[in-house]
Amino acid sequence: MSSSTATPALATSISAAILDLLLPHHRTTERARGSAEAFPRQLRQIAGFVREGAPLVFTLPGFPCKSPNPAKVLGHLPDMGERLSLSFLDAVCGAIERIYPPGARLVICSDGHIFGDLIGVPDHGIDAYADELRLLIGRLGLERLSVFDLRDVLGDLPHDAKRTHVHERYAPTLDSLRAQIRTDEHALALYRGITRFLVEDTAAHRGTRSSLQRQCRQRAYGVIQRSRAWGELIADHHPHAIRLSIHPQPLGAAKFGIRLLDAPDAWTTPWHSAALHRADGTWTLIPRARAARMGRLVLRDGRPSHFAQDPSG
Repeated sequence: MSSSTATPALATSISAAILDLLLPHHRTTERARGSAEAFPRQLRQIAGFVREGAPLVFTLPGFPCKSPNPAKVLGHLPDMGERLSLSFLDAVCGAIERIYPPGARLVICSDGHIFGDLIGVPDHGIDAYADELRLLIGRLGLERLSVFDLRDVLGDLPHDAKRTHVHERYAPTLDSLRAQIRTDEHALALYRGITRFLVEDTAAHRGTRSSLQRQCRQRAYGVIQRSRAWGELIADHHPHAIRLSIHPQPLGAAKFGIRLLDAPDAWTTPWHSAALHRADGTWTLIPRARAARMGRLVLRDGRPSHFAQDPSG
């Protein structure tokens, strides 16, 4: 079969097979697991690449920076959680290549600078995280992955100027966002999830718990505005790409939520947690403070990497 001359029926069949590879990793809060037919938008996008015999292109906003809460993470640089997640994403692209020879590549759209000022992480720490991601991808030989961030779009402009430019050009208005959150259950779930993360990640608040929650609810609107703006910018720069998301997504949504590693809930990510190597050989993501009670700290290249349980324990 020549991919470049795939008939519509064959392109549809190959696209469904590719989507079937993604479905076990779908990140969603819904109980039912959908079939490929529940994702018509993604099937159409994949089929567009297949008809041309071109490599699939996925974009994944995420991998922004580590949480500033030391009870949740091991430090400010990528560790075993990112290492395992990047390897998983490359392996998914490799699995696609085995059934569709042109293969796939995935662009990690590192979004830390977009809302770093709202989550309390300094820009130099965000740069260090993204730079280490690139180095890690190279060291692991993950040739199907690449990293895209604001430096690729706006160069050496000051970070505040970059944020202002993206917000003014792409962000929804606050009024429209509030209206959507009032009427859309999935938008409301995202708003609540981000608010919860902001509360948990604010380690140095000196006021009351209620004042912190009020402050974080306001900041959550800003994070969502900037996140939407980043998504629109990505769409401009990668107009035909299949959009993945690290947030839970309903069946048939424009974005396909993807779970990177096993975790206790659908919201946990490597940058909000630490990796624990369990005694049975499996991995999970949990807050650092909890992982420290369950296993011993393991260093890699002189830096904290993950926690490990004793197999004989």
